[in-house]
This record gives sequence, structure tokens and C-alpha cells, in this order.
Amino acid sequence: MSISHHQTASGRPLRVAPAWVGAPNPAAVETDAHLLPVRDAVWIWSVRRYARLALWALPLAAVLYGWLTLGVESPPGPLAVGLLAGWLATISLIALAGLLAGSRTRRCALAGLLVTLAGATMLLPLAALPEDAVVENAPLVAGNIPGLLNTAAAVAGTGLLLLGWAVFRSKLVNPADGVLLMLAAVAMGFGTYASQPIPTVGAMLMLAAGMGLAWTGGRLLPR
Repeated sequence: MSISHHQTASGRPLRVAPAWVGAPNPAAVETDAHLLPVRDAVWIWSVRRYARLALWALPLAAVLYGWLTLGVESPPGPLAVGLLAGWLATISLIALAGLLAGSRTRRCALAGLLVTLAGATMLLPLAALPEDAVVENAPLVAGNIPGLLNTAAAVAGTGLLLLGWAVFRSKLVNPADGVLLMLAAVAMGFGTYASQPIPTVGAMLMLAAGMGLAWTGGRLLPR
């Protein structure tokens, strides 16, 4: 059985895309420097679409964190809720840094993301340990867990502060969301040293910043 040059092996019509987005032929690329190969344009579009959708995880993480700060008993337990909030926050912050990768504050956003991930990595194993825990394979003595938790929260807050500054200076999204994110970083990073309602206020500020970033980022489209 012969196969037509205009059909695939399954018999469907063969669709051939141009080699360059927006150009009738590759020769036009010499005059238009902004044109990208199809594979690169599709990849960039997919990453941006993922980042726009993943930004909605930030307000969800803020709601879960605010639920924890209120001390309301939930069936899964505070540890499970905290882990889910941290997982959603990690996804959203990676997406935020990805959106800012094309802005002038990409280095600050990358540094903020790495510092935040470092703080989250410190918080993850310490969150499940009791205050008087002694770990044999780590230099921990009884009574050091609260201080390490405060240090990890301060590191994560510092990274979030850098991300907020990157949002404020990027001129890509609403700078007010960057201010809200920085205020949330201060309230949440140092909320472990203070009592209520500072942690809850930090969660509300993050919720406002997350809603603004998700709404504005969802309307960002590449050229």
C-alpha cells in the first residue's frame, strides 16, 4: 500500500508548520531578529502557561497557612496541612520565578527562590520533631529545635522578601503585589518570634499578593 506525501502513515492529513514563527520562510529570520524557531516558541508558551496556572497555588497555600495560624483543629492534623501548604507555596514560587526569568530582576528572583527553598528544606525535617528531640546522626541537642525552626523561618522569609523585591522592580506585574509579598515575608518570617495576630496577618497579606499575582500573571502573554 502506497502512502501519499500529503498523508501520515495513519491516513490523516499531513500538517507542515513553518520553520519559524511569524515568518513565511527561514530567510525572513535574517531581517526579523525577534522570530524564534517553532520548537522554542512552543516550549516557551508551554512554560508560561504552566507558570500562569501554577500561580494560583500561592493563594491556596496562604489560606492553608492562615488556617494553621488560627489553631483550628482539622481532621488531617496540623502537620499534614502545613506540608500541603508548603508544597503549594513551592510550586507557586517556582512559577513566579519562571515568569520573572524574562524580566530585568531575574537574578534577584532566582536568588530569592533558592533562599526560600533552602529555608523550606530546613523546615521540612524539623517540623515533625518534638522540641526536646535529640538526633543521633545530626549535631542536635535537647532544646535546639525551636531555635532551628526560627532560623529556618527567617531564611525562608528572607528568600520571600527577595522575591517580593523582584516582583516590585520587574515592571512586569503589579508592583503593589511585590509590596504585599514583602510585607507578608516580614510577618511570616519573624512571626515565630511573635504571638498572634502577626502570623495570621502575614497569611492574609500573602493571600492578597497571591490573588493579585495570579490574576495579573494569567493575563501575561508572550509576543
